[in-house]
Parts: sequence; structure tokens; C-alpha cells
Amino acid sequence: MPIQKIELLAPARTADSGIVAIQSGADAVYIGAPRFSARAAVGNTVQDIERLSKFAHQFHARVYVALNTILFDHELEIVRKLIYELAETGMDALIVQDMGILELDLPPLELHASTQTHNYDPEKIKFLENVGFSRVVLARELTLEQIRKIRAVTSVELESFVHGALCVSLSGQCYMSEAQGGRSGNRGVCAQPCRKMYDLIDSEGKVIERNKHLLSLKDLDLSDHVGDLVLAGVSSLKIEGRLKDDNYLKNSTVHYRRKLDDFFNQYTDYGQLSSGFSISGFEPDTSLTFSRGASNYFINGRNSGMTSFDTPKSAGEFVGVVNRCKGRILEIEPVKDLNNNDGLTWFDTGGTLNGVKVNLADGNRITLSEPVNIIPGTRLYRNYHHKFSEMVRNSDPVRKIAIQIQVSEDESGLNFIVTDEEGLRISNHFQLEMVEARDSQKAEATFLEQMAKSGDTIFEIRHVGVTWKKPWFMPISVINGIRRSLLGEFVMFRISKHPKGKVFRHNREARWFSNHVDYTGNVSNQLAKSFYFSHGAESVVPAIEVSKDYQGKRLMSMKHCLKFQLGYCPRVKDTPLPSWKEPLYLMDGDKKFRLEFDCKSCLMNLYHL
Repeated sequence: MPIQKIELLAPARTADSGIVAIQSGADAVYIGAPRFSARAAVGNTVQDIERLSKFAHQFHARVYVALNTILFDHELEIVRKLIYELAETGMDALIVQDMGILELDLPPLELHASTQTHNYDPEKIKFLENVGFSRVVLARELTLEQIRKIRAVTSVELESFVHGALCVSLSGQCYMSEAQGGRSGNRGVCAQPCRKMYDLIDSEGKVIERNKHLLSLKDLDLSDHVGDLVLAGVSSLKIEGRLKDDNYLKNSTVHYRRKLDDFFNQYTDYGQLSSGFSISGFEPDTSLTFSRGASNYFINGRNSGMTSFDTPKSAGEFVGVVNRCKGRILEIEPVKDLNNNDGLTWFDTGGTLNGVKVNLADGNRITLSEPVNIIPGTRLYRNYHHKFSEMVRNSDPVRKIAIQIQVSEDESGLNFIVTDEEGLRISNHFQLEMVEARDSQKAEATFLEQMAKSGDTIFEIRHVGVTWKKPWFMPISVINGIRRSLLGEFVMFRISKHPKGKVFRHNREARWFSNHVDYTGNVSNQLAKSFYFSHGAESVVPAIEVSKDYQGKRLMSMKHCLKFQLGYCPRVKDTPLPSWKEPLYLMDGDKKFRLEFDCKSCLMNLYHL
């Protein structure tokens, strides 16, 4: 039975970041297209995507390009031309949201359905598979049991987020940023209103919560569920973070590479998708780079540890309690060792997160970069660990592929066979002037030593075997030239053997599972509208970004529920009755949003008034 290959998928802000991720152990990276990516701030040139693809393919790692915004009619021809340019880069798949793309004249390529296509229900995922998508990026809210049920009725590749920021709206299907300020998440320019401060009031104006980040979630961390996800049917584990820095990228990639490798050691039916091994140069700790706090979200069902009402920022790890504060001097009761240049945070009496830099750490006495006023008893956090950050920053992860070289002689020279860990091999013959060595023992030792040097190539030469009647004298320059030629040839051979993806073929017989597509279908162009009609829909409502009709519309549908988080969920046994009167509202200054609690579906919906 063949080994089932599992992919670790990392974000790439730039081509150089993508190379860092692959060196750190990623099997694949996803990177923004020059335009029309869900992270508009991180577009990349076609030339950079080609450079990244060439680097990745040496290791049989993959490059996926995100072109996952919704599109307007006047943009479709621009997008079509761009897709043809991207196809020439050698990239491995395109991640899309807009179904209008499927109606374009496309080059041969693989398509993945972005999580923004709202991939939560088995019937939706089955439809996307039937249409021709090779992979579906699952909604982050799914439990393991729901993923198992999806796997039972589909065969499409399933990709699941395991780490990083969470969108509070179900499967990223959010219209709040568009409605509040015309910055649509579906167009790659989300203003993140979910991270803002709100008041929660009832129908009579009673304030239930004031100045809290009531929609702000902690960050996803499924470190302890990597194996569970694979066994549930997920074949790609995805790290979020195309806006994050390289320290976050290295740290999280090395961390999840080790988690997956530990799983493979236990479950030998599964293995790494790409080739080689990585040497990181540091011990990863995901709590020490940007984190709003860790949550396993809904992987095992609803829990109370997923929100971050006090701040949407990275408060950091708890390091101690303040005993005394005078100007720039803190005396603390530490639970962690602090370092010069660490960044400290604390919440003041008004609940605001403050920060300051450490100039000098001396046991329990800390000298700060500026005077502060912190009340004794205040809990102190560290959101910048200088020593760890410098260690990660200065590390230079490197990835190698193990090979062996076998040498034999014939009348005219030497035959070489190079074989890698996957069994790929090349052979070559070098015609040489065979000069008998004066010192045969030294000649053989020199030959083996020089042939085993891999230098800064992608290879680690684990073994050199030679079979000859007697050693021959060969100048070191000749041996080195042969080795360089062999390794260069083997790189090109490996690239030529890079596995090809499944080419998208539009199955027009696939049936949409409803007769209606509402505004949450995000239909923003005529081709997308035609797509749904051709697959069985009888009516199609345009996207909010087209209609600009926000009044009374549901802007968010959330698994996150304020009733549950505040301790008043009616589905929990012995829950007290709240004193408020519904409906409840979120207030952002003079802006008011109505909350509706669909307890049967276990959802909280937010409406524009």
C-alpha cells in the first residue's frame, strides 16, 4: 500500500519568504498573485513567483498562487491574461473564490477552492469536487467529527488551517468591513472591524459590556491535533500569516514540521509530501512570536477559551507580578527570566494594554526605557523575547536531500550513478585519462573525500562507493568538476520529475444544491452569474460589493457566541437567565448592529440596521 503523502503548507509574503519557508521544512507555500489576492498588501510579481517555483521544485515542494478575491466584469479579461502569465511560471495551483474564473478560457492548471467559498457543509464541498476543483480549503470552524463526515462523502483533497489568525465570521464570509467603510474582505482590503472595541447593550439601552473587543478571537493553534486532522482525512495542514514577518514564518514552520514528522514516525502509512530534511538552527516555540493567545477553536466542539476581549494585540506570555514601581525601575516577582531589550506589556486600571522596553534585566529588578506607572500586583507579560527573536532571526535554516554516489570504471573512464532518497537516479560517463597513482591509498582517499563534498548545494552526500581494479590518480580540480557537473545535472533532473497536478476540467453536469444563490454567494460579475445558472440555480442575487445594499443584511454569521462566552447559553445545563432584554446590539460609536441568536444552529448573526 503506497504511503499517503501529507503536506505542510506555509504562507509566503514574498518569494524570499517562500524560500525561507521551504528551507524551514514546508512542503508547499501559498503566495499572493500580482493583483486580486485576499491580502491586497502582499502582491508579488510574476517573475518572483517563477523564481520561487524553480526553487521549490528542486525539493518537489509546491507553490500555490492566491487569486482569491471576487472580480468585477471589467477585470475579467485582465485576470484571464494574468492567469496565462502565472501558468508560465511553473506554479502548481491557483487558489480562487470567484466562480466567474471557471467560465474563462483557462490554460491547463490545477484549481483550489479558497476557504472564502464557504466550505462548511458536505453538500457544498461535494459540489466543488464535482465541478472540478482538486482541493477545498475547509472552514476553520469545523470539528474533527464534521471533517470526518465530509471525508466520508468526498474524495477531493482537504486543506485545513492549523495555526494563525482567525476570522470570526464563518469561513471568512464577512461583509462588515465593506458595510462600515467600503473596504471589502472579498476584495482583499478588510479593515478588520472584528478587532475593534464595542459596547454590548440590550433593547432598553442597558450596557452589558463596555469598551470590549467582543468579536476578537485568539489565534488558532492545533499543535496537539496534527495527527487527529490527518487521520480525519486532511491532506494539507495550513499555517496562516501572509502578513507576518520571517521570524513568525520560521518558528511556526519548524514547529509544525516537527509535529508532522513525529506523527509519521508513529504512523508509517503516512509520509512527507516533498523531499529532504531541514536543519533549523533553533528550538521552535510558537508562543514566543506574534500570538493573541492560543485556541484550538472548535476542533473538539465549543469551548470558553477562544476569545480575547481585552485586546486584539499580542499581549505575550505571563512573566511575573509587579511588586514595586518607581519611575523606570520595576521590582517584580518573576516566573520567567527576562533579557535586556525584551518588550513588556500590562493592562492598566482602564483595561488598556500598554508596553515598554527593558533596558536592563537584573533578576527581579528591571530598568525600563522610560518611566511608567504600574500598580503593584499588576500581571506583567512579555510580547517580545529579544534573545529568542535574535536567535530565530540569525538562524539560517537549510534544506538538504540525501543522496549517494556509486562509481565504477571501464576502459575509457568512470561511470557515475547518483541516487536520492526517493530512488530517483541519473547516470553519466566521464571519459578520462587514466593515470596510475603512485600512492594508491592516498589517491582513493582523496577521490572519496572530494566526491563527498556537497558544499552549498541542496544535497547531502551520505555515501560514495567506488569499484575499480586499482585507484587512479586524478587532479582535485578534475574530481571537483565531475562532482559539480553531476550535482548540477541531478538538480535539473529532479526539477524535470516534479509531480504534476490534476488539471482543472469544468464538469458542467455538476448540479448546484439549491435553486437560489443569495448575496452570500458573492456573485460580482456576469460570468459568475452564468456559472450558477448553468449549474442549476434559478435565481442569483448580486454580491453586496455590487449592490451596496446593506440595510437589514446579515453581515456576519459566527460560531463565536456572546451568550455562551458571558455564561448565558440556553443549551448549557443549569445556565442562569440573563437580566437583559433582547434583541442585543453592538455599538461602535453611533453605529449600531443587531445580534440574533440562532440557538438551533448554534450561530450568532450580526445584522446591519
